[in-house]
Amino acid sequence: MWLMIIFLGLGIGLGLLSDFSIPALYSNYLSLAILAAFDTLLGGIRAHFEHVFNQFIFVTGFFFNITLAIFLTFIGAQLGVDLYLAAVFAFGWRLFQNIAIIRRRILDRWQQQKTLKKKSQSTLSIEKSKLIDK
Repeated sequence: MWLMIIFLGLGIGLGLLSDFSIPALYSNYLSLAILAAFDTLLGGIRAHFEHVFNQFIFVTGFFFNITLAIFLTFIGAQLGVDLYLAAVFAFGWRLFQNIAIIRRRILDRWQQQKTLKKKSQSTLSIEKSKLIDK
């Protein structure tokens, strides 16, 4: 999981440091590809938290989502319809769902650790009182 976050940070850093511009003609394609990539990244993080992460599914899903998003944008441009908006809606919906689930998993783990810490502290205090009573 940390490898994905490291490379995401590296990619963002290189993007901000470079003087590379995308022509306006391709802005819809790139924005949708980035949205699809974020959707896949958050889906991978969610799968990691649920202990069902599969690297093959992650990589194939990454390329399939990007390809599908670009294809929808291309078909929509050829037809004169803003078909990419359907992909923006779908990927945006999934992004918010994955973020909500990841947030819940993190908070659940944090609360479990907090509860375990309290239990271990109370167990130690009980054991100390037993030793003192003897």
